[in-house]
Amino acid sequence: MADSSSPITSRRGSQPMPAEKRAGTARSLPFWHYLVAAVLGAANTLSFAPTPHGGWVELVIFTLFFAWLTRTDGWKSAALTGWAFGFGNFVTGVWWLYVSMHDYGGMSAPLAAAAVALFSMYLAIYPALAGVVWSLCAGRARYGDNDSSTTMPIDEPRFVPTWHGAFAFASAWALGEWLRGLVFTGFPWLASGYAQVDGPLAGFGSIAGVYGVGWVLGLVAALLVQGFYGFKPNSAVAETSKAARLAPFIVAMVLLASGTLLSLVEWTTPANAPLTVRLLQGNVKQDMKFEQAGVDQSLSLYKKLITEKPADLIVTPETALPVLAVEVPPDLALALRNFSDTTNSSILFGAIGVTASEGRVTGYTNSLFGITPNQHDVYRYDKHHLVPFGEFVPTGFHWFVALMGIPLGDLGRGPLVQKSFFVHNQPIAVDICYEDIFGEEIARTIREQEAPAGILVNSTNLAWFGDTIALDQHLQMARMRSIETGRPMLRSTNTGTTAVIAANGDVVARLPVYTVGSLDATVQGTSGRTPYVTSGNMTVILVSLLLLAFAFAFAPGRNGRNKPDNNGPQQS
Repeated sequence: MADSSSPITSRRGSQPMPAEKRAGTARSLPFWHYLVAAVLGAANTLSFAPTPHGGWVELVIFTLFFAWLTRTDGWKSAALTGWAFGFGNFVTGVWWLYVSMHDYGGMSAPLAAAAVALFSMYLAIYPALAGVVWSLCAGRARYGDNDSSTTMPIDEPRFVPTWHGAFAFASAWALGEWLRGLVFTGFPWLASGYAQVDGPLAGFGSIAGVYGVGWVLGLVAALLVQGFYGFKPNSAVAETSKAARLAPFIVAMVLLASGTLLSLVEWTTPANAPLTVRLLQGNVKQDMKFEQAGVDQSLSLYKKLITEKPADLIVTPETALPVLAVEVPPDLALALRNFSDTTNSSILFGAIGVTASEGRVTGYTNSLFGITPNQHDVYRYDKHHLVPFGEFVPTGFHWFVALMGIPLGDLGRGPLVQKSFFVHNQPIAVDICYEDIFGEEIARTIREQEAPAGILVNSTNLAWFGDTIALDQHLQMARMRSIETGRPMLRSTNTGTTAVIAANGDVVARLPVYTVGSLDATVQGTSGRTPYVTSGNMTVILVSLLLLAFAFAFAPGRNGRNKPDNNGPQQS
């Protein structure tokens, strides 16, 4: 048997690996390598809604992606591979932004398409960063950078899949997604954990949130690659024991089974009496919503829908009344008040709020207002997490907004944690538009509210994006919020998807998209905390940082590089 310093050969033979390739330059891999990575990223879009049980599809794609990543020969090629995967995923997964900019914003088609492409290029930076971190922390598992005589089989990965490399990939991937959801106000759309809502790893959401689910997904994928590699003939670990080679498969299977079993755990308990709810969907065309004809239509429509029949709670979509709240027509305001008082119905309606100081208007807000039976005080929630370019203009980008015809360009924001809205004795936490894609903020709201909410309500308007996959993707993210918090979610939308989501993330009722109507249901609130509500994203962040620090410090290539060769002098 050859000693540890002998090159490992394959059935295909071996060839010397040029020193310039082993130096880790991105140019050492052919263009088609990155093209395949981009195709895998595009295929990963199929993992998300509306694909049923897409979590299994995503698991296969991530396994292939990690296997492809191991073909890289340094941090540069790993970065480009991660970037190509991310670009393929985002350009096919958020293309619906084109609809809002072109169809409703009035931006020219070429410019809108270019904006989507550039935005996707930016989002792909985070998978690229994950690739860099993984490459640096996984280290050279077999080949020394300074040994120009090293012989590498042409069909072997340049990085051998190892335990510390698997944990490094999971941690780097999770941190990359967390950063994407944080930097520049954050855009966590298509975070990998969302595809697992109907997949085998959903149960980890209540433990560590959507980024924790993504962490486990990355680990399972890497372990599967490690396991397959261990049973490959003439691989670097082919001579280890069968038990050692089976271990990655076993751990991966345990994680998959654990995710399924955790989905059965009920972290919260029913609290207070069930509520009857009516969720309204007006299907008002976006291109006329803020024109006078559209305003008149909305006011008339929602007066009819709200007062059609009573319920404990009636919810309208975002800015269902497209006027300043202080300018709601008196006859409509009186009708809503009388209906609430006489039927014992609480009403949450969307309108534009006004902020004032010393009698002067100082700004406007995207708000929800609550009417409680026989109480003259009106509840108010002001949106905190504003949409860049839609509700506020980032510094230096006013020229970009000027190219579109979207109103409400600069709004004020409310505080992160706001008080609950009470329906009878049930506290409710409300949010607007895409605020429900920021799980940490919702978890913090529940943690810090004086009366922690037992039901979540999202009021939104996705008409900006037409009848596209954005509607199903947003519903999927809302379902993750229920899994993370152990609370039901009520969604009232303009065009869809209006739905009732149970505390375990299941959709129990929904309206067809692009229809006018109301969704009637009975909802049971809950109390208590899931582990994720208690700790938020800190669990996955701290675990990932510790594992990456350990992997970086003890990477095989880093430790082995300075060990003396059994047959020669110590390498420098």
